[in-house]
Amino acid sequence: MIQARDMTHAELAALLHFHAEAGVEWLVEDAPIDRIAAFTAEKAARQTVRAAPEPQAASAAQAQRGTSANERQAARPAPSLSSALPAIPDENAVAEARFAAESARSLAELKTAIESFASCNLKTSARSTITASGGSASGIMLIGPMPNADDDREGQAFSGRAGLMLDRMLAAIGQTRETVTISTIIPWRPPGDRMPSVPECAICRPFIERQIALAAPKQVLVLGNFAARFFFGESGTIHALRGQWRSLGAGGHAVQSMATLHPQELLTAPASKALAWQDLLAFSARMNTGDAD
Repeated sequence: MIQARDMTHAELAALLHFHAEAGVEWLVEDAPIDRIAAFTAEKAARQTVRAAPEPQAASAAQAQRGTSANERQAARPAPSLSSALPAIPDENAVAEARFAAESARSLAELKTAIESFASCNLKTSARSTITASGGSASGIMLIGPMPNADDDREGQAFSGRAGLMLDRMLAAIGQTRETVTISTIIPWRPPGDRMPSVPECAICRPFIERQIALAAPKQVLVLGNFAARFFFGESGTIHALRGQWRSLGAGGHAVQSMATLHPQELLTAPASKALAWQDLLAFSARMNTGDAD
C-alpha cells in the first residue's frame, strides 16, 4: 500500500481532490478499527439472537452487551468534514477578509490577497481560487454565484457547457470574455456544489465588493438566483428579480446593475432563453446609450 509519506505534494493534492469529488467526507477514525472483525462479530451476534428461544432473550441481550469495543466503535457515526476542519471564528474571519480586501490597490494585488487568505474553510477543499478576469474596455462586469466543478478544474469562472452558453450570451451583445470583467461571489467551489453558508458568504463579501470597486464598471450583469439575492438582499426567485435596473453599492462605488438567468439555468430550461434575451437587449440598450440613470 502506498503511504502518504511516499507521495509528492501534487499527488497528495490530486488524491484529496479525487476523494472530495467522490463525496468522501472522512478518512480516518480516532482509533484504528478492525472492520472485518467487527462485521464478523456483529453477524454472529445477530445469528445468536435469531436462534435463541424467547425465554433466553435476557441471555441474548447480555451476550450483545458483551460485544467487543471495536464493534461499539464501528457503530458510531463517522465525523463530518465540517467537524474535522479547524473552527474559525466567523467574526474574526470577516474582519481578516475586510482588511485583506481593503489593503489591495489593484485587482492583481487583490487576487494575491485572496489566494493567500486562509480563514475560509471553503478553500481547503477547492483546487482553484477564482477571481476577476477579462478586460475593462466595455465597462461591463459579469458576476456569477460560485465556481462549479468545471470552473474549479479549469481555474476560470464559467467553464464547461455553461461557459459556452455565456460566450453566446456575450456575443449577442457584441462582447467577448476579453472585453468584460468576469468574476464570482464566492472564490472557491463549495464541496459537492452545495450552497455556501451564511458565514461563508459574509467572509467572501469583502472580496467581491472590492473587486467591483477596483474594476469600477459602468454596468454589472448579475447572473443567477443566488447572486441576485446576495446583492439585492431579497428572497424572490430570479424570475421575480430579473430585468430590473438596481443600484449596486460596493465599497463606496455605486453602479447600475441588472439580474438575469444563469447560463446553467438556460441549459436546463431552454424555454427561459427568451427571458434572458429580453434582459440582454435591455442591458445592451443602456450600454450603447450610456444612460446611467
